[in-house]
Amino acid sequence: MNPKVLIIDDDDLVSSSLKKVLTKQNFEVQTCLNANESKNYISNFQPDIILLDIYLTTHNGLELLKVIKKEHPDIPVVMITGYADIKMAVTSIKSGAFDFLLKPIDLDQLLIVLNKAIENLRLKTEVDRLHTLLIQDELTPDFFGRSAKIQKLVHSVEKLAKSPDTTILLEGESGTGKEVFAKYIHQKSPRNNAPFITINCATIPKELAESELFGHEKGAFTGASQKTKLGKFELANNGTLLLDEIGELSLDMQVKLLRVLQERKFYRLGGEKEISVNVRVLAATNRNLEEEVNKGNFREDLFYRLNVVKINIPPLRERKEDIPYIAYSFLKEFNQKFNKEITGIDSSALELLKSYHWKGNIRELRNVMERVVLLCEDNVLSEHHFSFLSDSKSGNISNEDQFILQIPSKGIKMDYVVKELIQKTLNITNGNQVKAAKILGLSRSKLRYRMEQLGIQVTKQINQK
Repeated sequence: MNPKVLIIDDDDLVSSSLKKVLTKQNFEVQTCLNANESKNYISNFQPDIILLDIYLTTHNGLELLKVIKKEHPDIPVVMITGYADIKMAVTSIKSGAFDFLLKPIDLDQLLIVLNKAIENLRLKTEVDRLHTLLIQDELTPDFFGRSAKIQKLVHSVEKLAKSPDTTILLEGESGTGKEVFAKYIHQKSPRNNAPFITINCATIPKELAESELFGHEKGAFTGASQKTKLGKFELANNGTLLLDEIGELSLDMQVKLLRVLQERKFYRLGGEKEISVNVRVLAATNRNLEEEVNKGNFREDLFYRLNVVKINIPPLRERKEDIPYIAYSFLKEFNQKFNKEITGIDSSALELLKSYHWKGNIRELRNVMERVVLLCEDNVLSEHHFSFLSDSKSGNISNEDQFILQIPSKGIKMDYVVKELIQKTLNITNGNQVKAAKILGLSRSKLRYRMEQLGIQVTKQINQK
């Protein structure tokens, strides 16, 4: 779109002359001859730059400048006047003016000032966007864990990241960390100083998918009332775009996405100008896209376009040795977030975390750590802080595996119940304390402590009585 310039000057000859000249230079121009109407003009026209005369018949241009900068601080205002007054120029700049021009206005000088203002505005928008979108904390390989399986995967990812353009398809169950791996790829790539943008294809209403990906112009459809909306491809220009849950995209949008991946060009919805972008595309899915292709739910040509390199991220239950490292990473994160000083996680708690099934994978572990750190008042996280996980596990036990405890009418001592429970568990494991501790949800050291306390002796085969 052409830059918009609003001229606020009650001299009709000057305003019309400037409008004619700037229109020929591909600016979109409106003139405001009555300063009282300037507020409405700014609201309706939404200019990128304002040219403001200092000496208006009914208003002081400097006072109007202060009002404009207060209500629209991001719009650059260039002051114009027919009087060569250095003091006035200094006052204008101090009040927030972008620059100061004298009448008669030199066209070359005016264009230099306007283009400089546009460039400054673009840079400011870019900086604001990068502050919001760039990764805040650098990821390290240890975040992902130390297992051979995951370290091999991280090593492969680091090599793939060095290519600035290679498309990568990340597959894995929900919550396995596909987005985190995508961020790591971006961080380790030559594009790491440009934006990293994510869009979840599963959450976009079908009728808004094209607008979300490619943007739209004002009035392109009912509800498109804003000036112009940039799509995710434009926001990610020169950076990385993650298409999360790509398998949820409709077949119609798959066709349009394929064209953009092939040509790196597209039109905004309702737009007439073709836009070119330089974006590295990563895609993530918890579905098997090859199976979806066979079912007719996913286009084969798009699949091959995305599947240049495929990374399969294993679920957490297949790499339990990584759980302590990931849990400590989250502990550090939530210590900072909640201003806590929790120094560690004890062995019994780590054993519990490693024995848990983690259907939700890393996402579920992160939620658990957030809850525990927020509520914990101790210096170290212990098993009892995670007791709700044991409750959750017991709630999923089938009827035939449920433990049934019968209490005599005359009552019974707790030590007898605990001793009987430990003895029967050791009997099941043929005296193997490690297996018995796992069945009982205890650490081995805690089980041995209870055995010594209750006088339980271990032999190869323990009798029940």
